Amino acid sequence: MVTVAGLAALQAELDELEGSGRREIADRIKTAREWGDLKENSEYHDAKNDQAHLETKIARLRERISSAQVVEEPSGDSVVAFGCTVTVAEGAVHRRWTIVSSHDAAPAEGRISSESPVAKALMGLRPGERAEVKLPKGELVLTVVSISAT
Repeated sequence: MVTVAGLAALQAELDELEGSGRREIADRIKTAREWGDLKENSEYHDAKNDQAHLETKIARLRERISSAQVVEEPSGDSVVAFGCTVTVAEGAVHRRWTIVSSHDAAPAEGRISSESPVAKALMGLRPGERAEVKLPKGELVLTVVSISAT
């Protein structure tokens, strides 16, 4: 799942890699070839390795884009849903998370996967409602403080 904005970001990244990313690698390969013997030319081999990694990344992005299930972004702040930002309280501690796809998740940056136990427990809740989340380290009791569209 991905929001319209998330799909646009993926497309922008793909465009960047297919454009300037490929040009930079091609320039590096061309320059390294001009230095002579390719058998012992580490710059050439490094550039060819980087090219292979770039092409793999491009292929993966194309696959993600072609198989993406676009979901509508939340239109308001009524319930916790995919793509929204939710502030929760665990006792006196407040946390703010945006619910995103598993590919875009980065918990340290405040983005949690919609497939995570925390997000699943919060989905559909309104401000003031509570979720009990069972985790390997114990149970979390989270209260939804606020919800906003991203």
